[in-house]
Amino acid sequence: QVTSFQGVAVRSLCTSSPHDHPEHGRLVYKGNLAKAVLGVRFFSYSTSIFNLFMMPYIMLKTGIGFESLFIQAAFYGLIGFFTFVTPVTLHVLTKGYVVRLYYKDEMDTYTAITYNAVLAEKATVFHQKDVKIPDITKMFTTFYAKTKSMLVNPTLFPNPQDYNHLMGYDKSFYFNLEEEKEADERK
Repeated sequence: QVTSFQGVAVRSLCTSSPHDHPEHGRLVYKGNLAKAVLGVRFFSYSTSIFNLFMMPYIMLKTGIGFESLFIQAAFYGLIGFFTFVTPVTLHVLTKGYVVRLYYKDEMDTYTAITYNAVLAEKATVFHQKDVKIPDITKMFTTFYAKTKSMLVNPTLFPNPQDYNHLMGYDKSFYFNLEEEKEADERK
């Protein structure tokens, strides 16, 4: 949402209403953990930034020091590990969480809204034919849109037919008996 404030464009970081994006199509899904994911990631980023700025100050003021270079490297490595690994891990785990999903009937395209690394909303547009269901159930993946993993909760779709169409469950199955016979003969 962009507003003008005395000639200066100001961009709002608040999540917008689902009805503000008619260009994406009809809203078919809204994730219930969007605010929690955003809050946890923001908290993780802010504590890491706070840690980066405060640790040198604390080290200088308290005089904490180690005589051994190895112990110093291990101590700073441990602090650095938790400073950088926690936000990166949270990003990797939650980058595919779909906040909102829109469907455009006339083009048979979906627009998935997720959060990127800097906590801004990112739109990913894909066709239903680009949806691939993983052969093995994965913890943070419901389906792949092209190559990007997406996580949705099937029970949060107000209309179950929207979920069925997204996953391709509404398509009729086609069995080619000739191919099955040839496969059996090869065995």
